[in-house]
Amino acid sequence: MRILHTADWHLGKTLEGRSRLPEQAEFLDELAEIAEREKIDAILMAGDVFDTVNPPAAAEQLFYESLSRLSDNGRRPVTVIAGNHDNPDRLSAAAPLAFQQGIQLIGYPVSGLIEVAVPSAQQTMMVAALAYPSEARLSEVLSDGLDELLLRDEYDARIRGLFEAMCSGFRTDTVNMAMSHIYVAGGSSSDSERPIEVGGAYTVAATSLPEAAQYVALGHLHRPQEMKRAKTIARYSGSPLAYSFSEAGYAKSVSIIEADPGKPAAVSEILLSSGKPLVQWRAEGGISQVYSWLNEGRDQNAWVDLEIHLTDTLSIEEIQNLRKNHPGLIHIRPIFPQEQLSSEPAAKKEGLPIDQLFTRFYERQTNGAVPDHELVKLFMELIHDEEAKPEEDVLL
Repeated sequence: MRILHTADWHLGKTLEGRSRLPEQAEFLDELAEIAEREKIDAILMAGDVFDTVNPPAAAEQLFYESLSRLSDNGRRPVTVIAGNHDNPDRLSAAAPLAFQQGIQLIGYPVSGLIEVAVPSAQQTMMVAALAYPSEARLSEVLSDGLDELLLRDEYDARIRGLFEAMCSGFRTDTVNMAMSHIYVAGGSSSDSERPIEVGGAYTVAATSLPEAAQYVALGHLHRPQEMKRAKTIARYSGSPLAYSFSEAGYAKSVSIIEADPGKPAAVSEILLSSGKPLVQWRAEGGISQVYSWLNEGRDQNAWVDLEIHLTDTLSIEEIQNLRKNHPGLIHIRPIFPQEQLSSEPAAKKEGLPIDQLFTRFYERQTNGAVPDHELVKLFMELIHDEEAKPEEDVLL
């Protein structure tokens, strides 16, 4: 049996207001092509289908259309669990209709196994599918105290116990999988993940993952990675797109598991090519260096975080011109040379003219930019206007 593991689609997510939905649609097209090309028999989706609990209608439409395509009218079963970004009620609302196409949508943590008939492999897959198990979704209070260490131990024990109870129903004649959307200790995270570990409290030890499973499909962390300390093969498939600049340079992939009853599973990665890369530019040569890169056509099909070293602030016109030349520019962050603060006593500084004090204040606030003559002139006019007001006007 060939199983595809994916997670963290975050449909509807934006990047500083820029829609990623066209890129997400491109990924789901690629995923369908991979499923056909690799002769995938079943798909496990380990949570965070959507980016918010109230996703846009276009994201929901993309999700359901893609699921229908992936399931191929039930010939390729798909099992989906809710992640911490998903609304569990909303995700599972269509479960009765989806089930008719071999799609199982699981919103809340359940204690029983999911039995999945896999027609193309003429086998059965048992899935210990644990949707995002927060205290609220478990409808439990794991600790009466506020001690984080105690709560972490209680949470870890509860998740371990849930997996043990579910996996006790595994059979020797079935392919046995586990799946959850959790934070496993030791995993490498990125800025685009909403923390679920609550200061370490919602953390699961790798050794608590079920040894009885041939493979544990994990969701939440956006970097593809295997949990080395687990007693079985446990892996985060990662997100299909880079969702923050902390993920710049990450290779995105889906995981392929080959498993047969009673035999060790074998895992491989299929790298993804869809979506725009996120890149970081560091223009130490100033704006001329940026224009040189733009003329070269550098990273035209990318989202760009630009850090530019300057001695003066960029004008609105210059910023607009940069964005016009590269619509993918997300951040334009000026870096000014640090001013060497004078060591003269504060008492002496107080005797400086007001325009010089303003200039020093401006330089400190902007990390080194120098105000132009017109700005200083405007400031001085405001000061003089304020001083010229009658006392009763000032009081009013």
